[in-house]
Amino acid sequence: MTTHTSPLTPAQVETLRQVLERQDYEFVPKEHAVFSARKGKLNVTVYQKGPKVLIQGKETEDFIRYTLEPEVLGEARLGYEEILQPELFSPHFGIDESGKGDYFGPLVIAGAYTDGKITRHLMEAGVMDSKRITSAARIRQLAAVIRGTPGCRVELVSIGPQRYNQLYASFGNLNQLLAWGHARVIANLAAAVPDCPRALSDQFARPEVLERALRRQGLTLRLEQRTKGESDVAVAAASIIARERFIDWIDQTSAACGIRLPLGAGEEVVKAARELVARRGTDALGLAAKHHFRTTAQVLGDGSPDGPNP
Repeated sequence: MTTHTSPLTPAQVETLRQVLERQDYEFVPKEHAVFSARKGKLNVTVYQKGPKVLIQGKETEDFIRYTLEPEVLGEARLGYEEILQPELFSPHFGIDESGKGDYFGPLVIAGAYTDGKITRHLMEAGVMDSKRITSAARIRQLAAVIRGTPGCRVELVSIGPQRYNQLYASFGNLNQLLAWGHARVIANLAAAVPDCPRALSDQFARPEVLERALRRQGLTLRLEQRTKGESDVAVAAASIIARERFIDWIDQTSAACGIRLPLGAGEEVVKAARELVARRGTDALGLAAKHHFRTTAQVLGDGSPDGPNP
C-alpha cells in the first residue's frame, strides 16, 4: 500500500499535527490543505474539505498501523474495512463527473461497477477521488488499472462543448443536464451488469431530479445519493475515468488550436479565451467553452450570457 485516505474529526486533525511535530516531520505549504508534512519518502496531507488525511509513500501501511490508528484514530481499521464498511464491497455502480466547473472542455460523466474482489484490488492500487490527484500521469495510470481490472465495467458519456451548449439551452439548467447524463451512464451500466442492485452518486441539490431521470430510462435499481460520495471506491474509480477523458480532451484541443486551455474559470481562462477569439473568431468559443458561464460575458464584453459560473 502506497496511498491511503481517511476522514478525520477536527480534534483528530490537531492530534495528528502534534504527532507529526513530535516525530520531526517537515511541514510544507500546500494548497487547500490544513497542513502537509513529509519525512523521508512519506507524505501526510490533511485537506480542508472533509477534513481528511491523505498518506502517500512506501511507508504508508506502517504509518497507518503504528501511528495513525493507535495515536490518532484510536481504533484499528486497516484490514477490517469489509467489517466496518460492508457497503463498499457489495456490488454497485458508482457515478461521478469531471469538467462541471471548467469553462473549457467537455462535461464527462462516468460510471464504474465494483464488487468485493474488484474493490479490494482497486484499493490496493491506490484508487481515490480524482480531485485529490494532481498528476495527469497518475490519473492515466490509475485509469489503465481500473480498465484492466477483471469484472470492473466502466461507461462514460462525454458531452463536448458544442453539444453541451445545445443541451444546456434545451434543459435550461445544469442539474437537469447532469441528471440526464447520470441516467444514461447508469442505464448503460445496467445493460452490461443487469443484476446489479444499486447505484451511488454524489448528492444532487434536488435528489428528485436524478430520480425522475432514472425513471425515464425505465430503471428500477436502488439509487443512493450522498455527500462525499467519492469516498466510495466505485465512485472514485468513476471520477478517475471521467477525469482522464477530460484532460485528454484539454490536451488534444490545446495542441490543435495552438493555445493552452487552462482549467477552471479564473483570470488565466479569460486570457486564453480572448486569445482564442482573437485568433479564430467568436464561433470558436462554442466549440471549446461552456457558453452559460459568466466568463463568456467577460471575454466578449457584451453581457449577453446570463448564466452563472458553477
